[in-house]
Amino acid sequence: QVQLVEAGGGLVQAGGSLRLSCAASRTGSYAMGWFRQTPGKEREFVAAISWTGFATVYADSVKGRFTISRDTAKNTVYLQMNSLKPEDTALYYCAADRGTTRELVADPDYWGQGTQVTVSS
Repeated sequence: QVQLVEAGGGLVQAGGSLRLSCAASRTGSYAMGWFRQTPGKEREFVAAISWTGFATVYADSVKGRFTISRDTAKNTVYLQMNSLKPEDTALYYCAADRGTTRELVADPDYWGQGTQVTVSS
C-alpha cells in the first residue's frame, strides 16, 4: 500500500501560479499524476509522469500552462501551475500506479486525499 500526501493548494488570482507537491510513503517504480474534480462533475485527468520521469502526458486544457515533474530521491511529484484560470478551480488529487502512465490515466492504483485550488477572477 502507498500513501500519497498532497500539499500546496490555496487561493490565487487569475493569471497567478501555484505549485502542488505529492509525497509517496514508499519508494517504487510508480507512474504518478494529478487529477481534479469540481462539485457535480466527474474527476478528470490533468497530468502524468512515468516512474523514470522521461515521459509526461497532459490534458489538452492544461498543456502549455502546467508542468509535471518528479524527484525520485524524495518520492515526490510536483505540478507547477502557471497562468491559472478560474476554470482551474478544483480539488486536485495525486495518483500513483504500478504500471504505465496510460494505466494511471485509465485507473490509478492509489489516490491521495486531495488539495483545494481556488482561482479568483
